[in-house]
Amino acid sequence: MAFAKEVHQPFPPVGQPSGGLAYLTPLATPRPRILHCLRAPVGGLFRHVLDLSAEQAARGHAVGILADRETSDALTASRLAKIASKLELGITLIPMHRAPGLGDTAATWSVFKAARRLGVNVLHGHGAKGGLYARLAAGMARFIAAGRTTSFYTPHGGSLHYAPTSIQGRLIAAAERGLSHLTDGLIFESQYAAGVFARRFGQPGCSAQTIANGLQPADFAPHEPHANAADFVFVGELRQLKGVDVLLQALAALNKQQPVRAIIVGDGPDANAFMAQARDLGLGDDTVSFPGARAAREAFAMGRCLVLPSRAESLPYVILEAAAAGLPLIATNVGGIPEIVKGSDTQLVPADDAAGLHDAMLAFLSDPKSAKHRAEALRSIVHSRFSVETMARDVLKFYASALSRR
Repeated sequence: MAFAKEVHQPFPPVGQPSGGLAYLTPLATPRPRILHCLRAPVGGLFRHVLDLSAEQAARGHAVGILADRETSDALTASRLAKIASKLELGITLIPMHRAPGLGDTAATWSVFKAARRLGVNVLHGHGAKGGLYARLAAGMARFIAAGRTTSFYTPHGGSLHYAPTSIQGRLIAAAERGLSHLTDGLIFESQYAAGVFARRFGQPGCSAQTIANGLQPADFAPHEPHANAADFVFVGELRQLKGVDVLLQALAALNKQQPVRAIIVGDGPDANAFMAQARDLGLGDDTVSFPGARAAREAFAMGRCLVLPSRAESLPYVILEAAAAGLPLIATNVGGIPEIVKGSDTQLVPADDAAGLHDAMLAFLSDPKSAKHRAEALRSIVHSRFSVETMARDVLKFYASALSRR
């Protein structure tokens, strides 16, 4: 399904025009007209936006999505097509660039125009770029259009993953502090993310709340591996941050001890580098394969144990989804992952530790039955703590609080 650069849809009047620009008049309980802004419609961040948008729409709110028109994987088009009919404010795709540059000015202007055209009063930015555009566009709406647009920001790791002493890290810190006065609310998926944000950028100058990612009832269908499933499966974006290089090192060491198979599912900027590394380590197609991006459920069935050796995370959906399915997992002790497994006997391994990852993978191969029991116990815990309904309800309450104040 193709999407136009600009999506034009009629919307009901929300106030009186001022110089041809619609703006919102004060209401006791303004009905949110929500535009979710993100750069890359891929990965866990995109899954979050899709789930949140669909649930908000189901609750009767006008919702739209704005994202980069160039970034995608094999699943992007089908996911956008599936949700399009639910979104009263439609889908708008514009050029967005990952690296900072002059293109950010044009992108911000496009977000402002889309929000104005759609009569948006809630701009919710996701990730570093989505948060930048949403907050700047909301500021423009207040100044240029005398609008009452509120801005919300969920980092999703994004700006939190850059080393604070690096040039990018310093630039992001300056940007986050500068944007604080344009932010009506900060939403974190994990206590870890909230803590990192406060340490690096200072205590938020606006309302802030931790609202965990939620899962759909379908996510709790039991994991059923294919008859020819590999021993291990990785699911995620193929970039250095995800630690795929560490997984390949551990796999090479393990393969010297016994035959083993792994499938690395996903796509990303470092895909070719990881394939080259696998060849350099002597890992043939019979040991490791790269089938490209797949839906999580489809990918899970390809393996008997999920391995996520990330160097950094916030609250990764792939861990939540694997836990909900009762899929045994091996993950690193980073970000909000400890918050997911809290209360279970699931053991986490250090990041950047190929030897430790090797030992955990060997332990699974030695006793898969015990690993399955641990996975089922974690499944029960996750079921009691993570739901889309709770996530959407709490986010809408947070919006309403900021709208009433403004």
